[in-house]
Amino acid sequence: MKTGWCKKWKTGRKIYYFDSENGFETEEFAWTLHELIGEVMAEDGKEGVLVLCIGTDRSTGDSLGPLIGYKLKGQQVRRIQIMGTLERPVHAMNLEQSMARIRVRYPNHVIVAVDASVGSQDHVGCITLGKGALRPGLGVCKDLQAVGDIFITGIVGGYGNYDPLMLQSVRLSTVMKMADYICESVFLVEQFLEKAALI
Repeated sequence: MKTGWCKKWKTGRKIYYFDSENGFETEEFAWTLHELIGEVMAEDGKEGVLVLCIGTDRSTGDSLGPLIGYKLKGQQVRRIQIMGTLERPVHAMNLEQSMARIRVRYPNHVIVAVDASVGSQDHVGCITLGKGALRPGLGVCKDLQAVGDIFITGIVGGYGNYDPLMLQSVRLSTVMKMADYICESVFLVEQFLEKAALI
């Protein structure tokens, strides 16, 4: 699969696909994410950035978000706020409370929502990126509130199987590869934001 290809849905929403198996071409992902953040900031008058990492460490397939939060906290990003880690995950049971906390503490932030997802079998290992809200839990038939201004998802399994137990059989190496890819990209975005602040 070609890295960085874009699919446009009938709604006009663009979704960019990046293949984490096709080398770590994170710079293209980072530039695209940075551009989307800039668009939301300009449109909505927002100033900060918060990465909301959704998922649970109790399921391999659904651990993508908490792993990313854990890794980004470890890199000590300064210009981007992080919510959702292995120690303090944001998941179906506390998503509503987490969003209430964000509205109080980070009302002026662009929210980049990150979660694992399911897709076509040949897209497993791909990462999607786009502008708009993320609907967590749809792949396993959970109806949770839409969150975020920008979404990032890592496709961990095929949507032919809606059994939540499917997420338990996802290989950790697949999840870790996507987590590394996304973390490296977010770290680059922070560097872009720091350079912009110095100008």
